[in-house]
Amino acid sequence: MSGAAATGPRVETSPHVSDEIRRTTCYMCACRCGINVHIRETADGVPLISYIEGNRDHPINRGVLCAKGSAGIMQHYSPARLMRPLRRKGPRGSGEFEEISWDEALATAAEWLGPIRASDPRKLAFFTGRDQSQSLTSWWAQQFGTPNYAAHGGFCSVNMAAAGLYTLGGAFWEFGTPDWERTRLFMIFGVAEDHDSNPIKIGLGKLKGRGAKVIGVNPVRTGYNAIADEWVGITPGTDGLFILALVHELIRTGHVDVGYLARWTNAPFLIDRNPGPTFGLFLRDEAGRPLVWDRATDRAQPFDAPGLDPALKGDFPAPSGGRASPVFELMARKYLDPEHAPEAVAARCGIPAATIRRLAAEIADAAFHHPVTVDEPWTDFRGERHERVTGRPVAFHAMRGISAHSNGFQTCRALHLLQLLLGTVEAPGGFRFKPPYPKPVEAHPTPHCHTAPNCPLPGPHLGLPRGPEDLALDAEGRPVRIDKAFSWEAPLAAHGMMHMVISNAAAGDPYPVDVLFLYMANMAWNSSMNTAGVIEMLTRRREDGEYQIPRIIYSDAYSSEMVAYADLILPDTTYLERHDCISLLDRPISEPDHAADAIRWPVVPPESQAPGRDVRGFQSVLIDLGARLGLPGFTDEGGRPKYADYADYIVRHERRPGVGPLAGWRGDGTAEGRGAPNPDQLALYVANGGFWQGEVPEGARFMKQANAGYQDWAVAMGFYDKPQPYVFQLYSEPLRRFQLAAEGHGVRQPPDHLRDRIKLAFDPLPVWWEPFEGAGLDLADYPLHAITQRPAAMYHAWGSQNAWLRQIHGENPLYVPAAAMAEAGLSDGDWAWVISHHGRIRVRVRGMRAVNSSTVWTWNAIGKREGAWALSPDAPEARRGFLLNHLIKELLPEKGDGLRWSNSDPVTGQAAWYDLRVRIEKAEGDGESLPRTGRQASPVGPAPSEVRWGSAWTARGEGKR
Repeated sequence: MSGAAATGPRVETSPHVSDEIRRTTCYMCACRCGINVHIRETADGVPLISYIEGNRDHPINRGVLCAKGSAGIMQHYSPARLMRPLRRKGPRGSGEFEEISWDEALATAAEWLGPIRASDPRKLAFFTGRDQSQSLTSWWAQQFGTPNYAAHGGFCSVNMAAAGLYTLGGAFWEFGTPDWERTRLFMIFGVAEDHDSNPIKIGLGKLKGRGAKVIGVNPVRTGYNAIADEWVGITPGTDGLFILALVHELIRTGHVDVGYLARWTNAPFLIDRNPGPTFGLFLRDEAGRPLVWDRATDRAQPFDAPGLDPALKGDFPAPSGGRASPVFELMARKYLDPEHAPEAVAARCGIPAATIRRLAAEIADAAFHHPVTVDEPWTDFRGERHERVTGRPVAFHAMRGISAHSNGFQTCRALHLLQLLLGTVEAPGGFRFKPPYPKPVEAHPTPHCHTAPNCPLPGPHLGLPRGPEDLALDAEGRPVRIDKAFSWEAPLAAHGMMHMVISNAAAGDPYPVDVLFLYMANMAWNSSMNTAGVIEMLTRRREDGEYQIPRIIYSDAYSSEMVAYADLILPDTTYLERHDCISLLDRPISEPDHAADAIRWPVVPPESQAPGRDVRGFQSVLIDLGARLGLPGFTDEGGRPKYADYADYIVRHERRPGVGPLAGWRGDGTAEGRGAPNPDQLALYVANGGFWQGEVPEGARFMKQANAGYQDWAVAMGFYDKPQPYVFQLYSEPLRRFQLAAEGHGVRQPPDHLRDRIKLAFDPLPVWWEPFEGAGLDLADYPLHAITQRPAAMYHAWGSQNAWLRQIHGENPLYVPAAAMAEAGLSDGDWAWVISHHGRIRVRVRGMRAVNSSTVWTWNAIGKREGAWALSPDAPEARRGFLLNHLIKELLPEKGDGLRWSNSDPVTGQAAWYDLRVRIEKAEGDGESLPRTGRQASPVGPAPSEVRWGSAWTARGEGKR
């Protein structure tokens, strides 16, 4: 060795990383990847986390892990972690609290909640954010008896979920996935990098390796769209127009899979064309089965009879008189109308007509000139055997970008209609369902809402209405729920309307609440529209000096903005310190050929992670509260707590006999799906890396909705109790039932001011309309669309407290297309005012060319309130970060009719925060982002200047960061 090398720095090339590896499930985004958590013990025997990597044996990520997952160390040791239960002692919003014991905290919560349950359970509003325990939280709320429960989906992607459920029996992401192994052409709509990101990255790698074409449809070219072979920079809110233009071209050129449509969809169902209360409904036989016109027998036959040759076009006599036409006949007439031609929509979409025609031709070529066949015999629900299954290798994926518009539900349905015309759903090369999906609408409950003191609800809160008879209305037709979900304002609000809870509660509309109980829902900041308005609502007082919302209970692991507005804080653990259940009852980790679920477990105990810290997993706290309140199912016959904690609940709870939260290792440890509770179940999950998967049998893997083998296996697994085969719903009869009500038919009638909106929005075939905010404004004043995207390195709000991830995104500029920059006289780094009909914010701007020419955008959830998340008051997130939420109001611009119109999709109530219209003007001088909302005190102590992971194996720091 030379002298220079000998005197150089000594590098440890093989450091001791860990004493033990514990395998669990990540929670740094929504993928639910498997991770290996490396543990080292201090000299005192305290287990600390030294490294996190992907688990190569896990079915979701196969060892792939993103920056967020690796940064879980800094999430776990975040200085923003809450330490003990807190009771407010200053005014709401100040962040001033006193520490109390868990006994006092739980006694206080029970003292607040008990009288409500005994008198009027509606006075509790219980809503949760992006947690993964909704099968428990929903059941708790049901047993409490309040109608006011939902999770964050109404603010996020309910349009995507509901449209998929009503059309296909499931939707993208947690319901199904592209056939990455066989797809030849892949189109991705409105997808950022926070949903299913590692599986999508793995899938895109497979497509690129095989030479498949990837087309990204998004106003912004980042992430997946940046690596797409073609980027289609669509104008926000016009995806439905674009998709229906593709449908127009495919029907016009004859590129539809007629055999698939006739056999596996309701395209041949006969529609009643006789004016009256059944106009537009399916013709049915005496047993209620929809009828088709069988060309072999030249008469109407039940759709599920074997050996049919159903007609897709024509006009036929109805058995009881009058005339009827197949669904496909009506659909072809509708979409061949010149209003759907590429030339008619090109200007509004921002896509040349020639491009639309070319894309339609490329889709048709991939689908019909390159079919994929799998030699796997199977038998369908009609009893007919098939030796193989053939598919069209075109796949689609879509998420929030097409969903968060006031026309999002029908846009999502349009995309599913496009898939069905091509014959790509549940076939090789297309979109494939993940067990326990697909499920027909009839397999889901209808919503339940009727309350009585000291009684549970008769069924679950959330469900899928079949018609007006299933709405959550009182005897006078008024909304029963505080968010007005399942009312005439949002009849199919399958995930509730979380964004309207605080606004309605503050207004006492339809009634006031006494307790607002939130979990992991940052409603005072980035999880609300109209942030400043919501802050005012949370602090609004009545004439007697009491807060308009008298009591707020909040549970979170971190010192978020919402913490400052609560009266009682129940501190949660981090995801590495608790049990969680990623369940087939909720949001499992299945793949098309496997059913799978997973757990998290305390790889490190919370009491060992920081001196004086005393936190509990929220799910265990909820179970404790359920027992204290005497809720049915939470106590035994003697009134004693039924479950010790969430882990005990996971193992012993049964939703139906033999069906519990986890499907693996039931009974004696060999049963799957159904079986008695097994006391060793969690230990077996831990030993297997934190997950279980069961293989879908051969012959049951494709065409699951119609496959007798799959249906029998699904019953054996406990997905449902009897086979429920069905056909896909191009034409939605439930939507038509709501339309009929708006036309004056039926017992339940909508208010007169909503009739026209329901007639428009509940078209049984997908339709498009101008987003409501834009339709109510002078667009010359607000010429630009404004949207957000999730950054790849962040997940909701909590990523931007993470010391490692903050180095990637410490602040967020507004990205502005070049022409808009020039028109406003802006250069990179300038400050600008962004102005909507509701408010104005001051932000820094950067020019961008890879963006739709009428769209400005930014990263979401980077901006922070001063004092939150244990960040320094002068942290870049607080000084230069910002939220577009300040510009978005939960209500639409005034229409002059004196009515409050929610800024939501009229079908599902999803928040329409991508409909925002703005203008930009140059702001003089340097400065900071505006508005400022004041500084909240930090209940977790001073913020450190460094968060270092060093030789002492501890997170430490001092000063500010």
